[in-house]
Amino acid sequence: MFSKNKIDVLFAAIWLVFSASFTQAQQIDMHWQPVDSINATLPEGIRLFAGQNDALPLRAWYVRIAEKRSDLATRVVLSDDSSDLRETISSFASDLGAAVVVNGGYFDMRARPATHAGLLYIDGKLVAPATHNVTRDTVSYPTARAAIGFFGDGSADIAWVSNRNNSLFAWPSPPANRPDQPAAFPEAGAVYWPVRDAIAAGPGLISERRIHITSDEEVFFVSSIPKTHPRTAIGYNTEDELLILVVDGRQPESRGVDLQELAVLMLELGAVEAMNLDGGGSSALVVNGNLINRPTGGVVEREVMSAIATFVLPKQK
Repeated sequence: MFSKNKIDVLFAAIWLVFSASFTQAQQIDMHWQPVDSINATLPEGIRLFAGQNDALPLRAWYVRIAEKRSDLATRVVLSDDSSDLRETISSFASDLGAAVVVNGGYFDMRARPATHAGLLYIDGKLVAPATHNVTRDTVSYPTARAAIGFFGDGSADIAWVSNRNNSLFAWPSPPANRPDQPAAFPEAGAVYWPVRDAIAAGPGLISERRIHITSDEEVFFVSSIPKTHPRTAIGYNTEDELLILVVDGRQPESRGVDLQELAVLMLELGAVEAMNLDGGGSSALVVNGNLINRPTGGVVEREVMSAIATFVLPKQK
């Protein structure tokens, strides 16, 4: 039998181990530093940072972009490759003359031409509809997945989105789905979403400055999405700045992150809202013509269907 003192000591030891592991899960020190060689070539409203954690190990980069500057514009873009509707992020950047380009939403890699898996809305026109229903093991789940939209003034918004014909509607939260427990779509709560461009992926990571990962609600269970992968995330802070994060993975120098770790990183960058974009071999970031990360450990980029691009515009006189 344990004495009371021994039980107290044992409990304290267990608590210390638990506390240490919890703290580690809630904080990832990336030692962020500005990439001066590239920042010197960028306008004031765009800044690139690099970070690494050798213990995990992780390598990552993020870009901070001012949303409402008159000389910057962030748009959702679609490949114009006539053969298969996909191209590399470097190709997007070169063809469009964009200062920053990052991979966008999910797509069917087996389809020729590619088909977008979820909402794609460009210049006020519906290119691909939102995902309204997902079937898992013969069970049907009503679904609204996370999307980021860009308004005419340059500001961004993350919401759970559905569409009716060409009109978009934003929900404050997705249906409360759980494995084998589909939830009904809320009868009320959606508002008209008058964005210029929008793109869905998911799941959501941060809502109102709190980590809130909606992978079950968005029916990403029984999929590889929640596991450890190279990652791309997007969000924004209270300073009207867009935050784009890319984390390398599947390589000795960087193992990748799961959704919880990705959310922790975005929260540490100051995101008040954030969501996951397509990842894995699709994760790629190009800034001023430079491929910043090492997609899946090399320099060969996957061709993707959609991207998010920031352009430098002529200064208004």
